[in-house]
Amino acid sequence: MARLPAAVFVLLAAGSAAAVWPQPQYVSEGAGGGCRLNAARFRFAYADRSAVAPGCEVLDQAFRRYWKLLFLTRGQRRNGGFADSPCDVLSVNVTRPGCDGFPSLDSSEHYQLTISDNLMLLTADTVWGALRGLETFSQLAWRDNDGTFYINKTDVVDFPRFPHRGVLLDTSRHYLPLKAILETLDAMAYTKLNVFHWHIVDDPSFPYQSAKFPDLSRKGAYNPFTHVYTASDVKTVIEYARLRGIRVIPEFDTPGHTRSWGPGVPGLLTPCYAGSTPSGSYGPVNPILNTTYQFMLEFFAEVSTVFPDFYVHLGGDEVDFTCWKSNPQVQAFMKKMGFGQNYAKLESFYIQRLLDIVSSQGKGYMVWQEVFDNAVKVKPDTIIHVWKQDNGHYPNETARVTKAGYRALLSAPWYLNYISYGQDWQGIYLVEPLAFKGVSKQKDLVIGGEACMWGEYVDVTNLSPRLWPRAGAVAERLWSNKTVRNTQDAYTRLADFRCTLLRRGIQAEPLFVGYCEHEYGSV
Repeated sequence: MARLPAAVFVLLAAGSAAAVWPQPQYVSEGAGGGCRLNAARFRFAYADRSAVAPGCEVLDQAFRRYWKLLFLTRGQRRNGGFADSPCDVLSVNVTRPGCDGFPSLDSSEHYQLTISDNLMLLTADTVWGALRGLETFSQLAWRDNDGTFYINKTDVVDFPRFPHRGVLLDTSRHYLPLKAILETLDAMAYTKLNVFHWHIVDDPSFPYQSAKFPDLSRKGAYNPFTHVYTASDVKTVIEYARLRGIRVIPEFDTPGHTRSWGPGVPGLLTPCYAGSTPSGSYGPVNPILNTTYQFMLEFFAEVSTVFPDFYVHLGGDEVDFTCWKSNPQVQAFMKKMGFGQNYAKLESFYIQRLLDIVSSQGKGYMVWQEVFDNAVKVKPDTIIHVWKQDNGHYPNETARVTKAGYRALLSAPWYLNYISYGQDWQGIYLVEPLAFKGVSKQKDLVIGGEACMWGEYVDVTNLSPRLWPRAGAVAERLWSNKTVRNTQDAYTRLADFRCTLLRRGIQAEPLFVGYCEHEYGSV
């Protein structure tokens, strides 16, 4: 626990629900002290009327996981020294059947948690909501000076403000080992974040190991043996995420950011020219060749099979037209198509054909905002990802996107790879996603946001402390009620939650001066 002023210390030591991160929508605490939790007796159980039962892997594993988080990481002895208690069992009642599928944008995460003199009951619409309730329960437990655990009488009614609450990891600029990705998924579950945006490839390297096109990673990865994600690795990430109620959305960004694709697929990239002769360098994907679209058809057919989520992120940002402008074949194509010198039209031509290909695979797509800005024709259910800060004017882009009837996803203020001295989490925390000019129908089109961790200066050595607990500030903004904005209260809870992360093995950096009872790596 963070060392805090005395009055605050008493509050947290008493196990107040005010310490939960992110803050639940509704919390009511009863009087009369805490109910004792005995590690030797305590267990999670399915309620008699639950629509899911033992054998549901999502909850079976969650019960084991949260038992360990409650007791094994806090050092309580397993003893039977206490009499039976109404707090020996947390009954979990899921009202809708379904345990073998994957979470989606439309999945309910609503739950209710009741801790009274007579029983402890967690009720949720779905297993995904039950997971969120288990996390809240784990944070409500507290330990006294003698090492005995308690949980106070509490009623919680909770649900997310936004359905899409994500973290982007860039595994191209620096390869992130599988263990680091799984640890990030754990921390995301602790903060109720529910989308892992896997920016898996980019200019520097192509670590995704394709079954159909193995030369992509053989010739595009930093090391084709050690710095790749095998089919088994990808399956592990997807299932590990599913068991924590987290969606995995891959990003394969084209036509720019594709330098690493070139060696594995000859002819895919555009040859650049110096005058009338090739310069030996290559630019974006070549949009004028039929072979380009045949490759994309086959590649995204594989991607659609490997990644079960309905959505694929197709990128579409930061396309440099210099190489296209230098290429005489591209110039001739531009003239033939009547594009003049407007290379944004050529980009739109490519993007439109790619979107048609992905749609034919039964997938939806997300794109960076340039696709919208360049007036590419997209399906009505396209998600436009707003990323450009624009000197703080990004709300204007959100307004334009939603006015056009598209759903918007916000990342512009949450590029956590940027760091500064001091408590920059406060600026992250105070962002209001709906602070733009527009009618209520437009506000309803904002589905949430993502904290982005780009990898130019981030690898496994500094990923966790740079991401956590700052990503927690984004998590609360996207989960909790709009009125939850008091930074002093947030500091108290976030500092305490940071200690929880340390105790659970996440190397989260400090918010400010202080210490935790269990520092990182300590017993």
